[in-house]
Amino acid sequence: MSADSSLSSLIAATAQWIIHAYPSGRGALQRSLAEAQARQAVTVAAWLRYPTELDAQLMNLTGPGGSARLDWITGAEADEDAWDPERHAWRTWVDEVVASWAACLLGTPALVTAALATLAGSAWAAGETVDFRRLSHPNQNDRQAAALLRHPDLLAPVAELHHAQLKDLLESGAPSSS
Repeated sequence: MSADSSLSSLIAATAQWIIHAYPSGRGALQRSLAEAQARQAVTVAAWLRYPTELDAQLMNLTGPGGSARLDWITGAEADEDAWDPERHAWRTWVDEVVASWAACLLGTPALVTAALATLAGSAWAAGETVDFRRLSHPNQNDRQAAALLRHPDLLAPVAELHHAQLKDLLESGAPSSS
């Protein structure tokens, strides 16, 4: 299975939201490095949240919920452009739980190890070589590019939303249906 087949809209939108909420430094390289880290964190979180193709298809039918609460928590709702439906329709594909879990992963390296171990035998990782190195072992350039994106204090309001649920899931050792 490929996450791109049924979770691509959710992953793209949620990663985009994280990049907007926690922007990188200046320059194309730094933006690309930060985006890669956000996308990897969101992919891991989405695979944990929707562990099977059926879960992903059900999410596609019902929709992930959107970014309204996340925007309110981070203050993005004050930005009038954030609510322009023509410019920001992608926000409807943001998944709050996935964003929260991705924030947990970005801010707490120990959770990344547990999350990747949990996914090792999952349907999403089966038969694929998946490299989450920028998430699991960021180098100095990665850290500099994603200073805001990986700052635990800045991530806390979003990460705390669903941290307990992620912790329970990782302690169980296997993703469960949402």
